[in-house]
Amino acid sequence: MDIITNKTITRFSAGDFLEDTDIMAVEFPLTIYINDVEFATLVCTPDYLEDLVIGFLASEGVIRTFSDIISMNIDDRSGFCHIESKRDIDPNYFTFTKRVLGSCCGKSRQFYFQNDMQMSKVSAAKVTLTPRQVMTLQRELQESSDTFKETGAIHNACIASPDGLIIHRGDIGRHNALDKLYGYCLRNNITVHDKILVFSGRISSEILTKASKIGVGVVLSKAAATDLAIDLADDLNITAIGFIRRGSFNIYSHPWRIKKEAE
Repeated sequence: MDIITNKTITRFSAGDFLEDTDIMAVEFPLTIYINDVEFATLVCTPDYLEDLVIGFLASEGVIRTFSDIISMNIDDRSGFCHIESKRDIDPNYFTFTKRVLGSCCGKSRQFYFQNDMQMSKVSAAKVTLTPRQVMTLQRELQESSDTFKETGAIHNACIASPDGLIIHRGDIGRHNALDKLYGYCLRNNITVHDKILVFSGRISSEILTKASKIGVGVVLSKAAATDLAIDLADDLNITAIGFIRRGSFNIYSHPWRIKKEAE
């Protein structure tokens, strides 16, 4: 299924109105059924849908491993995904996901969703980066984002090592882009605790929580971070870095993972 399309628009330029065409990102609803029970509808960019569903279900705690899925059937024409799972949906799931402030339980006090508190991981990553590697990874993410260059409507994210990008995914939904990465890593048994998440958007508490569920220890972005995201990063032992631009960046938490280059 195409992820971009052309639409006729009216463009105002140089004091006049002109009919033109523009390239648009496709927005696609995908409804997920688990063991014949309707579970959720994701509004997404219609590529890497299998990775998206796997990553989403894992981040929500509905599956623990890829092997929990017996079968998956995605019909991208009708917008339905049918999953047969070894694990039934917890009848209390929708209670767990209500917006409540959970107790600490050895993790962060900053969670708004009880389910997030249960699924997030305190990072034990020992990975370190030099400033040059930080800036190179962010630049490589921007250079790899062809769909964003065409439409301006896509969030981009990569899983990387200090030496370069490993897997890139994009989506109209910033959470979806991360779930596609997570699903790919689960399907391919890629260890992520020693990897880096490189992201195009703001580091919000939701993005930081998603990164902790994936299991990375470093999050890089060209954009800013929110105060709650920084509190979470502090508590979950994640190094969060933002405003990576023009040779500078801000380290918001756990700066020990960034090492100055040897002179």
